Amino acid sequence: MQIALPRFPSPELIEGILLVNKTKGSSSFSLVQTLRRRLEVKKIGHAGTLDPFASGVMVMLIGRNYTRLSDRFLGCDKEYIAEVFLGITTDTYDSEGKITLESMRIPSLEEIREALNGFQGEVEQIPPMYSAKKIGGKKLYELAREGREVARKPVRINLETHFIRYQPPILELRIVCSKGTYIRSIAHDLGLRLACGAHLANLKRTRSGKFCLQNCLSETELYSPSVNLQEKFVFS
Repeated sequence: MQIALPRFPSPELIEGILLVNKTKGSSSFSLVQTLRRRLEVKKIGHAGTLDPFASGVMVMLIGRNYTRLSDRFLGCDKEYIAEVFLGITTDTYDSEGKITLESMRIPSLEEIREALNGFQGEVEQIPPMYSAKKIGGKKLYELAREGREVARKPVRINLETHFIRYQPPILELRIVCSKGTYIRSIAHDLGLRLACGAHLANLKRTRSGKFCLQNCLSETELYSPSVNLQEKFVFS
C-alpha cells in the first residue's frame, strides 16, 4: 500500500501580491529579504519604495509573473498623509537631515490655504539632491553626500493637496500624486512659499493604486511563523 505524501508548492508556483504595512524605521529592502526567506522565492519586488522614516502601504510582488508587472503598478497614483514641520529647513528636506535654516515666522491659516493652491493639478517639481534619481549614471544622494549639488531638470507631476489640520509648527496634509512625486520636495517648496522654511516630519502612504492601508498585513504578522503568507496573497 502506497502512502500519499503531502505535496508542497514549488517556489516557482508561489506568486501573487502581498500588501504590507511597513513600519517606521524599517527599510523596503528588508521586507524583500524577509519574504525571500519565508517563501523561499527569489523573484520578489515591489511597486514603489518607501524611505525608512516613512510607513504605510508596500505592494510586494511575488514571483516572476508579478515582478514583470512592476512598471504597471509603479505608474499608479499614490496617496499619503504628510506632516510638515514649519520653521526648520533641512538638507534632505526631511527630519533625518541636517538643519540648514531656522525661522521664527508663524504663517497664518489663510496664508497656508493660499499657498496650497500652488500644489494642485499639473505642476513642476525639481527632484531633491537626496534622492535615488540618477544623473550621469550616479545617484543624486551619492553626489549630495560628497558635498556636490548638480542642476536637475524639473519634472511634471499631478497633485491633489488637501488640508487636514494646522497646529503650529505642524501642518498635516493629505496628498494624492502621480508617479515620481517627492513628498519631501512638496514640504520644502511649501516652506519656501510661506517664507519660513519647512521639512517633512512624518509620512504615511495610505494607498498605492487600488490597494489601501486597511487591507495590509502588519509587519508583526509578516514575521510571525504562525501566519500563512500565501493565504494573504491578492491577485490582479
